[in-house]
Amino acid sequence: MTMTGLATSDQLMLQSLYWWDIATFFRCPVERDPGNCDIALVGVPHSTGNGTTERDQHLGPRAVRDVSAMARRVHMEFGIDPWARARICDMGDVPLPEANDNEACIERITEFYKAIDAAGVPPVSVGGDHSVTGGIMQAIAGKGARLTGGRKAVFLHFDAHTDAYEQVPHFLGAVKSAAHWASWLVRDGYVDAGHSVQIGMRGNPRTLDWRKPSEELGYEVISMDRYRELGPDATMAIIDERIGDAPLYITFDLDCLDPTVAPAVANLEAGCEGFRIDEVMRLLRCVRGKNVIGGDVVCLMPTKDHPNRITAHTAAAIMFEIVSLVADRFRG
Repeated sequence: MTMTGLATSDQLMLQSLYWWDIATFFRCPVERDPGNCDIALVGVPHSTGNGTTERDQHLGPRAVRDVSAMARRVHMEFGIDPWARARICDMGDVPLPEANDNEACIERITEFYKAIDAAGVPPVSVGGDHSVTGGIMQAIAGKGARLTGGRKAVFLHFDAHTDAYEQVPHFLGAVKSAAHWASWLVRDGYVDAGHSVQIGMRGNPRTLDWRKPSEELGYEVISMDRYRELGPDATMAIIDERIGDAPLYITFDLDCLDPTVAPAVANLEAGCEGFRIDEVMRLLRCVRGKNVIGGDVVCLMPTKDHPNRITAHTAAAIMFEIVSLVADRFRG
């Protein structure tokens, strides 16, 4: 019997079982043509932008697809069903035939997302290491981009690290790397750091001036220590003022979360407590109503996850929040 021959209640039951049928993001239909989507869900299985031994981040998209069948389907706080409000499709993975060549992969990512931008479709993606954000933004922001109207985008960047370490020329050979994208995207005219926020930084510093590149570029840097001092309300006020009505891209590195919440990340930071899940959910929801053009969730390491795959589940939950922020703009 086909799925269409089942009662609605039976369909709902089966669709929530992660081990049943073919895994797609949130059970969305596979659609390779962005022209047939309102929101494009994309996997970016790339690991060579993070030149450490933590090389299994390319397995992140598959892990999230697997568990996302169990994720929530409606947003109670927003009062919306994003899947009913917009045509949300799984566009599959970016093809990366030169997988061990970071610079070639970044350009492949850009090529893939240019078609999405040309269709005017906001993408929500799962990486992959954080270098993938550079490839995505080259396609959807700045001069000639449809999603931003040719403007620079602004970031709401959750991370334990600034990823703007331009004082280091490359990351073990990778130039447009996971350690550099937040810098070169500004230098090359894709992102307006002066209206962007980097939040959650608590990375193990190797120099006393580790935040200097971000500050010189113009980012508002809210470290974990500063967040604890400000509190959530003052932090959200800063985010609101900085972003304004600019085209907003949300990039979420799972290592901003405390290791007890997200243990399977590429660069664990255990020396300072990270975000709790309720804290980041509140911060994400504070940009409701902004001009959200897309987002990504990165740095999942499925091979380091607990048997219950808690980090993959958390990645799916963050992805759902970004999808809901985009879908909320499609008025039902």
